[in-house]
Amino acid sequence: MASTLPARHITVSINRPFDEVNDFLAVPANFEQWAAGLGNGFHQVNGEWIFGNPDAPTKIRFTPKNEFGVADHTVMLQPDAEIYVPMRVVANEEGSEVIFTLFRRPEMTDQQLEDDSAAVRRDLEKLKAVLEA
Repeated sequence: MASTLPARHITVSINRPFDEVNDFLAVPANFEQWAAGLGNGFHQVNGEWIFGNPDAPTKIRFTPKNEFGVADHTVMLQPDAEIYVPMRVVANEEGSEVIFTLFRRPEMTDQQLEDDSAAVRRDLEKLKAVLEA
């Protein structure tokens, strides 16, 4: 029997057209403007996006730009430990909704889940501020 992880869908409404939000999220370099978890020094090396400590860099693989608003990415903590992060932009009249799915990993405590949820909410609010400025 297949198993699933508990999931939280965290959303933000952005008063910008779908195409603008989708275009912005399709450029990995833009994530540094709003995703605090990347920290400083988010950069590309040999076609791979990297952030974190130079002695233990973390790679991120991004979904290529598409017309459907899919902005998924995979964080590769170690060669055998990947975290899939589904993210979508959907049109909402003349604006957009950004939906971030946070999966509760088996090792996460209740407090870690709450902390991660709060961090995602702050990041999405920053994304909203950047795009609506």
